[in-house]
Amino acid sequence: MIREDLRNIAIIAHVDHGKTTLVDQMLKQAGTFRENQVVEERVMDSGALERERGITILAKNTSVHYHGVKINIIDTPGHADFSGEVERVLKMVSGVLILVDAAEGPMPQTRFVTQKALEMGLKLIIVVNKVDRPDARVKEVIDEVLELLMDLDASDDQLESPFVFCSGRDGTASLDENVKGVDLTPLFDTVLSHFPPLDMDDRGALQILVSSIDYNDYVGRIGIGRVERGVARQNADVTVCNYNHPNVSLRGKIVNLYEIEGLNRVPCESAAAGDIVCFSGLEKINIGDTVCASEKVEPVAFVKISDPTVEMIFSVNDSPFAGKEGKFVTTRHLRDRLYRELLRDVSLRVEDTDSTDAFRVSGRGEMHLSILIETMRREGYEFQVSSPKVLYHEIDGVRYEPVERLIVDVPEDNTGPVFQSMGERKGELVHMHAMGSRMRLEFLVPARGLFGYKSEFLTDTKGEGVMSSVFFEYQPYKGEISRRSTGSLVAFETGEAVTYGLFNAQGRGTLFIGAGTPVYEGMVVGFSPKDEDINVNVCKTKHLTNTRSSSSDDALRLIPPKRLSLEEALEFIGDDELLEVTPLNVRIRKRILDSELRAKARAKAKLQ
Repeated sequence: MIREDLRNIAIIAHVDHGKTTLVDQMLKQAGTFRENQVVEERVMDSGALERERGITILAKNTSVHYHGVKINIIDTPGHADFSGEVERVLKMVSGVLILVDAAEGPMPQTRFVTQKALEMGLKLIIVVNKVDRPDARVKEVIDEVLELLMDLDASDDQLESPFVFCSGRDGTASLDENVKGVDLTPLFDTVLSHFPPLDMDDRGALQILVSSIDYNDYVGRIGIGRVERGVARQNADVTVCNYNHPNVSLRGKIVNLYEIEGLNRVPCESAAAGDIVCFSGLEKINIGDTVCASEKVEPVAFVKISDPTVEMIFSVNDSPFAGKEGKFVTTRHLRDRLYRELLRDVSLRVEDTDSTDAFRVSGRGEMHLSILIETMRREGYEFQVSSPKVLYHEIDGVRYEPVERLIVDVPEDNTGPVFQSMGERKGELVHMHAMGSRMRLEFLVPARGLFGYKSEFLTDTKGEGVMSSVFFEYQPYKGEISRRSTGSLVAFETGEAVTYGLFNAQGRGTLFIGAGTPVYEGMVVGFSPKDEDINVNVCKTKHLTNTRSSSSDDALRLIPPKRLSLEEALEFIGDDELLEVTPLNVRIRKRILDSELRAKARAKAKLQ
């Protein structure tokens, strides 16, 4: 059966190149919303964290109707740490829109997701977005995209992919870079003409490949995937199987069946081959499973998701303030929540450790894991995490480590500090070219060399630099890299920080806390420019006598403390420190709280 009435497409690009804004305009111009309907910007970014940070974290499905054809659209994340979301949804589509910023051109994530699309043989449409930018360089970007496709061994057909020039913010598109568009009609027409109708088998036995999982408190787990063969029907008896585990199968029934119309899921009784559907009733369904007709069980091969590169240890909070601020604080709560996350996030790994209170969690990068930590603390969880560490591989007795492709755009005057930092972090310059008054530098740098670099980079470039990275490959171990050049200011006793104690401590370094903050012995309250830890007593009050009253010198002036965000705290913590995460606070602490025991452990480590 040729499905002339259907196209399934995904929009893939680097972060901040305008995917979600373009989808907004596609929904509006296709008549998805009423004329008087109030719609938020970036309507597809429905999560609170997504709206706050302006990034897409989860891939999401929507659909529009154009000239009698239903176009299923998947909006995907642009950040490299969430590329697992992109890899799994590409199995649902037959073509992709590759979005490229008209000023920045192809970036690391553009290369990564384009490579995945090319490997799967998908058809491409190149969308050069933000052509209305004053610094747009459309002709150069076209050449850069073609170079990228040739570099990735694209087929002749893929090299002939059409270019569409868009302004996602204004909702315009044109097939000529010198002509300003009026609306998105050229883009819709190109989708219909370039992406062929689906040739599907609607008479065979049912097959649905599950590419995404959602959860609803009322119906439980909801599988999302494309009907690969046959017809999906409500209340149909099915068997769930998996290509990688052929001996495991599970019988069940599709209780509810939905099609995606605009931003809503609409109940339906049946769906034909090629349709993207949502269904409930199969409680143990997982991403990568195939839902088959019980009389013919044939699993569909699922894309191999790239392995994680960074790990952290998540453990139960055992600080003196444990249990005071969180709702879920026990080992059982932590374990259940982490393993539940595996059901939705295919690029995450969770393993038990020797300790019953700690779990090894591996992901694509610091941001991948920090989003999980932030989500859990907002849900009421209280726990502590270790500093991030890269995952090494042992190949023929040689130690290999993950290497990232880092691209930075900086003003010409600020290239010196960047080269110096990259030299210290074992970075290797592979490409460099001028873009007007700015320079684009491309490095291959060990993933561990980028831990804590973002804040230093912004300081080096006076806030004007832009950096992004994506996993490149495993290479032989590059040698030691200094993680941090500063020491910690550590609270000497438990109590409440007072102005007098803080005033004396601030001469030693930069503080993280202000007056009135509860502290405990071993808690990190600031950092010192010296490469050594310093114990400070921030709870110390002024000694009073009959000749010195408590108000005799109220003129103590405190420097405003540096408040660390969750990402900054994760970048800061050292190997002998932990990050205590609660719904109300993020605290850095030493693993060994007692100052005497900590000093003995440090002396013992030096002797060894």
